[in-house]
Amino acid sequence: MSAVEIKPGIYWVGAVDWNLRYFHGYLTPRGTSYNSYLIVDDKVTLVDTVKDYLGDDLLSNIKEIIDPSRIDYLVVNHVEMDHSGSVPEIMKVAPQAQIVTSKKGQKGLERHFKPTAEWDYHIVESGSKLSTGKYNLNFVQTPMVHWPDSMVTYIPEASLLLPNDAFGQHLASYQRFDDEIGWEILHEEAAKYYANIVLPYGKQVTNALEALSGLDIDMIAPSHGVIWRQYLGQLLEVYKQWASHQTQKKALIVYDTMWGATKNIALALKDGLEQAGVPVVIRFLQTSHISEIMTDVLTSKAILLGSPTLNNGMLPTMSAFLTYLKGLRPQDRIGMAFGSYGWGGQGAKEVSEAITSFGWEQPQEYVNMLYVPDEEELDEVRRKGKELGDKILS
Repeated sequence: MSAVEIKPGIYWVGAVDWNLRYFHGYLTPRGTSYNSYLIVDDKVTLVDTVKDYLGDDLLSNIKEIIDPSRIDYLVVNHVEMDHSGSVPEIMKVAPQAQIVTSKKGQKGLERHFKPTAEWDYHIVESGSKLSTGKYNLNFVQTPMVHWPDSMVTYIPEASLLLPNDAFGQHLASYQRFDDEIGWEILHEEAAKYYANIVLPYGKQVTNALEALSGLDIDMIAPSHGVIWRQYLGQLLEVYKQWASHQTQKKALIVYDTMWGATKNIALALKDGLEQAGVPVVIRFLQTSHISEIMTDVLTSKAILLGSPTLNNGMLPTMSAFLTYLKGLRPQDRIGMAFGSYGWGGQGAKEVSEAITSFGWEQPQEYVNMLYVPDEEELDEVRRKGKELGDKILS
């Protein structure tokens, strides 16, 4: 990819990772990009870098515009290695550059890249400003969106926000702007990104949105995916909804099965929910990756989780999903457990206990069927599903 001017004197100089298919926990079927931004002013400034193995791409793009040795400031909004991985390479070609980051950012860089005694740091906090000439960089700390060191850079003269991981999407594309791709795809990828990375930090996201609400912004240039310039209103609205754990009146059923009994219970619950008028999505853990399911979790009011019993407990696939779900901490949900067993019957009980630990409401007792449920028993499951549906719609 070549450099792209996004504002007068401000360029995208990042790198596109077409081959990435897995990003520390979730699938990225569309690849990703690592976005870096070069400000050519009286003081030449680079905002964020790229993953280490794409450092040559970053330098190549910078060289299209200026000699990289002219960089005066290197802003590190976030220390995670997909953004800081090429910091050493930049500092080799521009050893005189000051690294502009937070106190925690400095600590993180020193732990990641230990031979850094010669690096010159300029520490900033919320409210700090740095002039590059005609532009002024304003810094806002956004801790735990999604690391303790995270901050954003705002350029008022350009109405431009550089928020690092916030508002990102894992998407590889030769197109750089949202209107070149369309809202439907970007909403899907932004939701998946939020659900799998940012979801636990809703309160911090809300605080960050409030801190940014008074700023004049007509472009948001994150560190993954495309740059937002047309769909800013839609983007900020869904972020507010996700941060406040707002959901839709719909249900998600996630299950695994051994011989089909738990699957039949899942389908009966689906029938009952739909009789009540509740839209239902079903995900089978043998065919749906847990990171893909999280996009459904993000907007579903009710989450129904089913597992048969294996070795006196739930199936490992359900255990893995619940562990992932626990870390992402969706709130204000209705939960229900179900399953089948041959003896013991602990699987559904363990799932129910996990739901309780999430702090979700469980208006229905968990369903647990011996061996193969007959039609009369499935009718009772349908009735429970309809009752749960009525609760969702109330």
